Amino acid sequence: MQTKPPLPPFTLASASQKVRLAEDAWNTRDPDKVVLVYTQDTRWRNRAEFPVGREQVHGFLTRKWARELDYRLIKELWAWHEQRIGVRFAYEFHDDAGQWFRAYGNENWEFNEQGFMERRYASINDLPIKESERKFFWPLGRRPDEHPGLSELGL
Repeated sequence: MQTKPPLPPFTLASASQKVRLAEDAWNTRDPDKVVLVYTQDTRWRNRAEFPVGREQVHGFLTRKWARELDYRLIKELWAWHEQRIGVRFAYEFHDDAGQWFRAYGNENWEFNEQGFMERRYASINDLPIKESERKFFWPLGRRPDEHPGLSELGL
C-alpha cells in the first residue's frame, strides 16, 4: 500500500514537515506533481470552486497557475490534531497585465491513514499590491530555508 509520509497522527514535528512539503510542492507550479499528494476522491473548497477528485483538482491547478504568474507561496502551521492540520498562508503573483497581488488565507486539511489529503478547505483573499511592496524574493521554485517565513515577515 502506497503512503505519503509523514503519516497521521501528527506531532508538531511531523505536521510542520507536512506543511513544508505541501509548500514545496505548490511552489513547483506543476499540477502533475501536486495532485499526487491527494486521494483519488479528494474534496476541496477553494474560494467559490469545489473540485472533487484528482482530475478536477488538476484542471483547477492548471487554470490557477496559467493566470497567477510568478507565483511564490509561504505556508505556516497554525494547528494540528490527529489527522488534521490547520495552515495559514500567503502567496504573491501577478496577472497578465502586470498587476501584483498578495493572497492571504487559511486552509483546513484532513488526511487518510496513508498520509494522502482527503479534504482541503481554503478561504482566500487577494490584495492588489505594488511591485515595490512585494516580500517574496527567491528564484521560482522551492523557498530557500534561509528566506523568512510569514511570522518573520510580519504577515
